[in-house]
Amino acid sequence: MTQAPAHFPNSRFTELASRLAATAKALHARGWLSGTSGNLSAVVQSEPLRLAMSPSGVDKGELTAEQVLLVDEDARVINGSRKPSDETLLHLEIVKQRRAGAVLHTHSIWNTILSDLFAGEQGVAIEGYEMLKGLEGVRTHEHREWLPIIGNSQNMSELAAAIRATLTEHPNAHGVLIHKHGLYSWGQDLGEAGRHIEILEFLLEVRGRTLHLIRRGN
Repeated sequence: MTQAPAHFPNSRFTELASRLAATAKALHARGWLSGTSGNLSAVVQSEPLRLAMSPSGVDKGELTAEQVLLVDEDARVINGSRKPSDETLLHLEIVKQRRAGAVLHTHSIWNTILSDLFAGEQGVAIEGYEMLKGLEGVRTHEHREWLPIIGNSQNMSELAAAIRATLTEHPNAHGVLIHKHGLYSWGQDLGEAGRHIEILEFLLEVRGRTLHLIRRGN
């Protein structure tokens, strides 16, 4: 049976827009979305795919629910008057590949530094930390999380294709880093995506500070 088209803005979109605005403010307060950097999305419906998406050029600490856009699976705006983020295609790719309900992209100091420091290794390994158990499906601190690093590009179609290939190659990854650009993580819903971002940001900072202390000691 063909699903009847939803009418927008509907109650689910309104709720998700409000939650995205609140999430943006919380991440901004922690220094992970400085200025207009980063973007956030949540799935409003799957068939046809509709995404609530933060717009381009808006200070995430001041993002309002009214500014959140509704986009389709081709990144076209269905509801809203602002320009969609250039990285909407990346969110759509992650949603499709991971069947995610929400995607968050942060630009913290530590994720940016480590995405550059480990670029030659094409990823950052994190293992042995109790905090890893907060990631979906991880049951022990002995887990080894591999965060792949993808080369940055201003061509969003090429970058989306790189993300697709990376997620296929690393099916158990909970996030990806883009070189000198930041961290993407996702979850079944906005709550899980937020938890994953918080955990990975914590672990990347621990990894970075540990390396700094080791190098100072030498």
